[in-house]
Amino acid sequence: MVAFDTDHGELCQVGGMTVAMAAAGEVPPPARARPVGGDATAMPFGDGSFDRVIAAEVLEHIPLDHRALAEIARVLRPGGLLAVTVPAWLPERVCWRLSDDYHNTPGGHVRIYTRGELEAKLRAAGFEVGGHHHAHGLHSPYWWLKCAVGVHRDGHPLARAYHRLLVWDIMKHPPVTRLAERALNPLIGKSIVVYAHKPLRAPLPVPVPAPPAQAHARG
Repeated sequence: MVAFDTDHGELCQVGGMTVAMAAAGEVPPPARARPVGGDATAMPFGDGSFDRVIAAEVLEHIPLDHRALAEIARVLRPGGLLAVTVPAWLPERVCWRLSDDYHNTPGGHVRIYTRGELEAKLRAAGFEVGGHHHAHGLHSPYWWLKCAVGVHRDGHPLARAYHRLLVWDIMKHPPVTRLAERALNPLIGKSIVVYAHKPLRAPLPVPVPAPPAQAHARG
């Protein structure tokens, strides 16, 4: 497994996490993991290097998202699987309306996807699109709250209390919040997940008909 990102700090945390998991015996013996830094529009991997790719909340940060999708298609083996998650249209639109700081920051979100736009871009990159679903319904109200009180005010009492709730939910998986999120996901799920795969064979190019022959006569 390779964790790939442009943020060196995030990769350091991932590297530390994998070391801790291995020390705790939570990594099966054949498995390996390593963090790699780089640009999603020019990945340092060979063609067909991966069986599966997960692009989690990435494409909304990249101005040239079509280049990133082309790179994902290149490094994924034929028949390989892809899962892409981006912020869902409605929750993201609310965040943009509530706060300019939410997206007007270096490295922030540069677009709001509709599912149709994302699927069209996946097909343009050569993928065959499969199913989709929404996720993280409990997270949308947290981000709306953050946008209302100040995106960077992590110490605000309401934001801090809601964050503790989300951490508790992630760690404990209590049935009540699992049921609540399952009900909220189709309505206000923070993320939309789209699945696709790379065809075993690239589609043949459409032949371009030759121009009609012309006869030239000399006088």
